[in-house]
Amino acid sequence: MEAGSLIGLFVSSFFSASVLPGSSEIIFVAMILNETAPVWSVVWVATVGNTLGGIATFILGRFLPSYKMPGQKMSALIQRWGGLSLLISWVPLVGDVICVTAGWLRTQFILSVSCIALGKFFRYWILMVGLT
Repeated sequence: MEAGSLIGLFVSSFFSASVLPGSSEIIFVAMILNETAPVWSVVWVATVGNTLGGIATFILGRFLPSYKMPGQKMSALIQRWGGLSLLISWVPLVGDVICVTAGWLRTQFILSVSCIALGKFFRYWILMVGLT
C-alpha cells in the first residue's frame, strides 16, 4: 500500500501547486501520523510533486498573452526580486499567482525552478518537523 499512497501524495502535491484545487497537506500529515511510508520518502515525494506542479504553472504563465497582465502588485514584486520571489511560491493561493506571474515575466528559468523547489521543500520539512 506504501507505493499507492506515495503515488496519491505525488498527484495531490502536483495539483495543489497548479491552478487546480488540491490540499496535499492533509494527505502529507495523515501519511506521517499513520506511518504509511518512511518520513523522508513522504517529504521527498510531496516536494517533487509540488515542485513539478509549480514548474507547470510557471510554464503556463509563459503562454499568457501580453495583454493579460497579472496584477500590478504581484508583477512589481517579481520584477523587483526576479526568480528569488519564487521562494514563497509555497504559500497557498498566492503561490500559484507568483508562479504564473514569474513565468509571464520570463524570470530566469534555472533560478526560478531552484527557488520553487527550495520553497516547496522547506514547506514540507517544517510540517514534518512539527509532526515528528
